[in-house]
Amino acid sequence: MEIWNRHFECMDRDELRRVQSGRLIETVERVYFNVPYYRHKMQEQGLGPEKIHSIDDLSKLPFTVKQDLRDNYPFGLFAVPMSEIVRIHASSGTTGKSTVVGYTRNDISTWSEVMARTLTAAGANRNDFIQIAYGYGLFTGGLGLHYGGEKIGASVIPISGGNTMRQIELMRDFGSTVLACTPSYALYLAEAIQESGISRDDFRLKAGVFGAEPWTENMRREIEEKLRIKAIDIYGLSEVIGPGVASECLYQEGLHINEDHFYPEIIDPETLEVLPDGSMGELVFTTLTKEGLPLIRYRTRDLTRLNREKCKCGRTLVRMSKCLGRSDDMLIIRGVNLFPSQVETVLLDMSGIKPHYLLIVDRVNNLDTLELKVEVDEAFFLDKISQLESLSKKLRDTLESALGLSIKVTLVEPKMIERSEGKSKRVIDKRKF
Repeated sequence: MEIWNRHFECMDRDELRRVQSGRLIETVERVYFNVPYYRHKMQEQGLGPEKIHSIDDLSKLPFTVKQDLRDNYPFGLFAVPMSEIVRIHASSGTTGKSTVVGYTRNDISTWSEVMARTLTAAGANRNDFIQIAYGYGLFTGGLGLHYGGEKIGASVIPISGGNTMRQIELMRDFGSTVLACTPSYALYLAEAIQESGISRDDFRLKAGVFGAEPWTENMRREIEEKLRIKAIDIYGLSEVIGPGVASECLYQEGLHINEDHFYPEIIDPETLEVLPDGSMGELVFTTLTKEGLPLIRYRTRDLTRLNREKCKCGRTLVRMSKCLGRSDDMLIIRGVNLFPSQVETVLLDMSGIKPHYLLIVDRVNNLDTLELKVEVDEAFFLDKISQLESLSKKLRDTLESALGLSIKVTLVEPKMIERSEGKSKRVIDKRKF
């Protein structure tokens, strides 16, 4: 199994800790002297750079949240003059001001490096054709994969998102071997290929690198079966760098975090206490090498756990499990915590059910209600109504048992749930808080 940067990806843990400590000290000095926001936050706690001696002192430092980026919109958290910023990306800003991120030339080089590690871990090399169906532009997905693909010497196809039939045509004609997109769009492409009548044997795909939204092991199996590929989970977020923060290797036993650049912690999202390895909690990152937008203890809201055991692939980097969901995506319905991924796990285990669904939460007479709209195989709509009723009851009973909640199940015909070529919308919450 190839490893892009064996020195850092397989480094002795004690040596890695020394590297992390030195880089943390430099980062704290950078933000203290160059970012008024951080200097003020640290002074409030009686902290100065002289009190940070190693990675063990990280817990002394304040947390950063997404609202801090919005409050300092657009460039208030940048740690270098704008003359040193060579790239600007931003979120869509659908829930408020955009979160703006800036990159120096060294940051772009770091981004290319961690994406080269990601693609190599997925089995890609200079002989591959990488079809990038993530969006280009202010979204970090497309360009992040692009630079990593070029760094390993692969042939990059920057098709961007959308235009599904064009995606399929070029995938076949160019002989794409690696697909990069969201997992929900990978399933959408698989359906479109099947409906197009083109034989799967006409394609050379061997792997896919999928991220930007939570997805379950069952969804992975369905993608792998339909596209006949190895489906690799990747993780990133724009504020930290974009894709390339962590990724699976071919063993698919957790995502290797590039912790020489991004130091992870797991905290209790309520008490903010740092939790021991193996505990489920909120993922927090401190950037160790970023120049343009260094972040101290950034709360991602993603829920996962850490494992520091050496992987079978030889990498010693800490691994994170697949994200369960986001602490701010968690639904609380009649006092019960619910993540969409729990519903998806049940759906993908049942025959006759498509992996396209929508959860609708409402409040009627002061009582929370939960409805699931889900597509079923076309064959069921050609059979007796009694079979649909039986499937609906079986699904409802299974969900209620798994979730501990009563739920209304509405079966709909194929293609009735709106498809997305980006991140899928799985929940509509109509409640007024």
